[in-house]
Formats: sequence, C-alpha cells, structure tokens
Amino acid sequence: MMMGQRDWIFQQEARKPRAVGETLGRFWSYFRQYSWILVLEVILVLLSTYLQVVIPNLIGQAVDCYLAPATQVGTAPTSEAHCWLATIPPGATTQTYLAGLTGLVLLVCVIYIASSLLTGLQFYVMSYMGQSALRTIRQQVFAHIHRLSLGYYSKHEAGDVMSRITNDADTVQQAMGFPLIGVVQGALLIVWIAYTMLTQNLVLALVALAVTPAMFIVTSWLSGRARQAFRQVRRSVGDVNASLQENLSAVREAQAFNREDQNIETFSESNAASRDASIRAVAYTSALQPSLEALGYVAVALVAGVGGFILLSGQSVAGGTVSLGLIVAFIAYTQRFNQPISQISAMWTNVQSAIAGGERIFGFLDVVPDLQDAPDAGEMPPIEGRVEFDHVWAEYEPGQPVLRDVSLVAEPGQMIAIVGPTGAGKTTMANLIPRFYDVSDGGITIDGTDVRSVTARSLRSQIGIVLQDSFLFSDTIMNNIRYGRPSATDEEVIDAAKLARADTFIERLPSGYNTVLGERGTGLSLGQRQLLAIARAALAQPRILILDEATSSVDTRTERMIQHALEELLHGRTSFVIAHRLSTIRHADQVLAVKDGKIVERGTHEQLLAARGFYYELYMRQFRRDIDFTEAPAVA
Repeated sequence: MMMGQRDWIFQQEARKPRAVGETLGRFWSYFRQYSWILVLEVILVLLSTYLQVVIPNLIGQAVDCYLAPATQVGTAPTSEAHCWLATIPPGATTQTYLAGLTGLVLLVCVIYIASSLLTGLQFYVMSYMGQSALRTIRQQVFAHIHRLSLGYYSKHEAGDVMSRITNDADTVQQAMGFPLIGVVQGALLIVWIAYTMLTQNLVLALVALAVTPAMFIVTSWLSGRARQAFRQVRRSVGDVNASLQENLSAVREAQAFNREDQNIETFSESNAASRDASIRAVAYTSALQPSLEALGYVAVALVAGVGGFILLSGQSVAGGTVSLGLIVAFIAYTQRFNQPISQISAMWTNVQSAIAGGERIFGFLDVVPDLQDAPDAGEMPPIEGRVEFDHVWAEYEPGQPVLRDVSLVAEPGQMIAIVGPTGAGKTTMANLIPRFYDVSDGGITIDGTDVRSVTARSLRSQIGIVLQDSFLFSDTIMNNIRYGRPSATDEEVIDAAKLARADTFIERLPSGYNTVLGERGTGLSLGQRQLLAIARAALAQPRILILDEATSSVDTRTERMIQHALEELLHGRTSFVIAHRLSTIRHADQVLAVKDGKIVERGTHEQLLAARGFYYELYMRQFRRDIDFTEAPAVA
C-alpha cells in the first residue's frame, strides 16, 4: 500500500465519531457472562473501600478518646459520643487511656492487613475476568479476519490488521487488571469519603471539597487531550507494524535492488511519527498527576487552617462541634479523598490507551464483510461442473469496471484456458467462481445454481485453487498437503504427493513427509513449493479446479514432469487455467482471449491461430518461444 493511501485511511479513521461510553459499554458486554465473579468482585471492592473509609475515623478517635480527651471545646472531658471500642468515664487513669489506645492501634493494623488482602484478592479476580474477556476479544478478531472478504485486505495492510490483535489487544490487557479496578475502586472511594465527610461536619466537608471542581476540570481537559493523543499513538503503531511486516516480506527484493537505505529512511519516518505521538500523549498524562497533587495540598491546607481557626476560636459551626480529633480525621479524609483522584489520573494513562485500542479493535469488528451469505442461503449440491457467466460485470472500485459484459459456458469436464495481457481481468474471472468477489451486474451459475444463493463454505469446499505463489505454513509437509482436507489419511496424502510428482524430492528430505518447513516454505525451491500446492489441490478432490499460472514458477523440465499429473488431476473436472505457457493452453477445450475486461476471442488453440487476430498476435509475442521446449522429447 502506498503511503498516501495509508494516510488517507488513517485520516478517515480519525474522522469517525468516538464515544467513550459506547466503547466502555462494549467492554462491559464481555464481562456480563462472568456474573458470579462480578458479584464477588463487587463484594470485595465494597469491603475494601469500607475499611479504607473507617481508618481516618479511627485515627480521629485516637486523638479525641485517648490522646487529648480534655480538648473538646465547650464540653466536659468525655469521649462517650465518639469512641467505638469502649466508653471511657471522666477521670480515667493513664493506664485506661493507654490500654484503649493500644487496642485501637491494633484494630487499625488489622484493618490495614485485611484491606491489603482484600485488595490483592480483588486484583486477582479482576485479572482472571479481564484475561478471559481479552481471550474472547482475540478469538472474535481472529475469526473476523477470516470472515472479511479479499477486498478488505486489498485496501488495508496486513501489518495494521495484525496490530489490532497484538498491540491494541495488549493495551487493553494492561488496563484489565490493576488500572481498571483501581479506577473503579477509586471512584467509589471518592463518593464514599465525600458522603462520610458531609455527614460528620458540613463546614469542614465543604472546605475539603472546595478544590474538587478544579480537579475535575483539570482531569477532564488533560485526559481529553491524552485520549486524542493515544488514538494517534495506536494508529502510528499500526503504521510501524505495517511497514515492518512489509519490509520483512520483501527483504530479498530490498537487498536485490539495493533499497536498504531508502527503506530504513522510510521506516525511520513512521517510527519517528510513532515516537512523537507517544511523547504528546505522555506529556498530557504526566502533567495530570502533579497538577492534582498540588490541588490536593491546597485542600489539606484549607482544612487545617479553617478547622484550626474554628477550634481555637471556640465557635460552634453548622454540622456540630469541631474537635482536634475531627480536624485530624478530616485531614486524613482529605488526603485519602485526593489520593484516588491522583491514582486515577495515573492509571487513566492505561485506561485511555486501552480505550483507544478498544476503539480500533471494535472498529475492526464492526467492519461488515463485503460478501455475506444470503439469509436463505442453502448448501451447494454436489457439483457436476457446468459453469456459466451471464453478462458479468465486476469492479473493485465503484465506477471502474474490471470485467465488462463477460459471458461464457464451461461444460462439465472441460478445460478453459484464459489468456491475455497483464491487467486484462483474467484473475478476476477466476476469483468470481468461488465468490471471493461478487459481480456488480449479471450472474454466475454452477449447474444452474447462482453462487450467491448458496453458502460460501459449501461452494468453496468443492473448488480447488493452485496459485502462482501458493502459501505454505510453518508445519510438516504432511500437514501442508493435508491442509485442504484435514480428515485425509497419511496414505492418501502420500498418493496425492505421488500424483503431483512431489514424492521424489520429499523422500530426499531429512525427515521426509515429517519435515517441518520454514515460514512460507523457506528451504524449498519455487518449483517444489508449487508441486506441494498441486498435491494439496489433488488431495482435496475438487469438482472445479482453478490454476492461476500454476506452472509459471517451475522450470521446463519440472513442468514436463507435472504435465501428466495435471492431466490426471484435471480428468473429469471442469478447470479454468490462467497460463503464460503454451503447454497448458494447446489442449484446452476453449481458449478465451481477454483484453480490457472483455472476451475478444474464443475458440480452440488452432481455431484462434487460424483467425490471425488478437490471440495470434499474443501467441507470436508471448507463447512462440515455448514451442522448442514443449515439443522437445521428455528426458527419461
């Protein structure tokens, strides 16, 4: 994909409306299936939050009940109204206060330990739920990759698609555990502490919460900018992955044409763009926490100043009496209130990145495949092999037809050769038969059944394809041949390899049929890879066979070796052969000469030569050189 097209796609993606609530709602749909775990998580969060709210109140009791029992302004030295553990009578001894203080300290320690254990347990439960949900998301993305039509991949780079199931999923994973539960618990803690302060003393509560609007304004502004920056980060990371994947696939071409320096420079540009986007995102998120900390210190100072003034002046305020312990408790409340805000701002970096990653993942999942089975689509009956194109038009881009009013009939068992210059529409004709693309007008029928009226799976299961560059997997030769028919026995695989004349070189390999191939068949020649692809097609036993320049990658001697195999493979099957070699055309029942998306000539090889038209010119220019090889005697 050219850089300009890639930038256009990114710009279109950036213009799409984003709804954080919708994205979070999509995430929530993956958690609903774990309802009992969610209930357990809610209970753990509530208990942990309650214990954190209790601690400041106990610290205040330690001051009022035991450390300074006589400091209540305008009242007798008693703490009966505030102490939870015991009622301490006036005039109690030092030992009584010390025993009570010791018990309270032990209670606070137990609460801290219990709170830590509950927090650890809730993180574990949340991680289990998050990883399970992420597993489902990955499965859906992987399944959607196979549902999308070939047209999607002609417009989107494989590296960018792969980034959505790797990098974007990883950003979601990073937010599924500690950050997500931290944000949820922090929000609950903020509400709970605010309610507790308001019920204990209205004036001090309003003072403590005075800077909260400023905190939310700062958080909203900086997090909004950060979210936009993280979206750009996700797009730029996809760009980097796409460039990396493309250059890995084309490393031989880069070295052959001395393009290493230019490719490195191009990659450096996309890599620098990713770096700049990440720096912008970090700049916003790094400014958030110190800003909130500064506002938190202001809130603590206001509580201490206003509370101290009320205490020293001996005044009574709305909401009740102010004691030293209450001021200490409110300072602790304020710090604990500001702490989750600061933590949320820090964790929000992960959450924002996860939202941006989730938007890209869900955006990919929302892509509607161009080709879908009709609601009433049935199973394709066993194919006999009559294929008919009825005034077919086809286009990849609206208004730019690739095929123009193409009509043909292939009877069962016939071999149809399709020839023409590059870009004439030969491969498009072949791709329409298994319905990799849909016609824009006209129709294609097999045995009288429109290919659009049956399921694609049942249709393609009866069609075999051998491409010019067949893909081999990093697996054993046995499994590569068996790929199109997993239920085949080892004996059937070996028979298919013998049919394709591939058994000779397979048996010379170190582990024979159990030899594990490298990526894309690394270690085998182009001809050997093509022989395996032909064996794979033979094992699938298709009723219709499509050969797209299937012998173009083999030398003349290897081609002669597989001619007899192809004749046996094609016997009784309808076949469409796109070829650049005369040997695969001369015995065709029909030869279709295609030019500019139209069939300009049709007939047998001899008939078209005798006509001395377009095919004759193509033959003299392209196929004449093959005569000496195809007519030469085979090497014994």
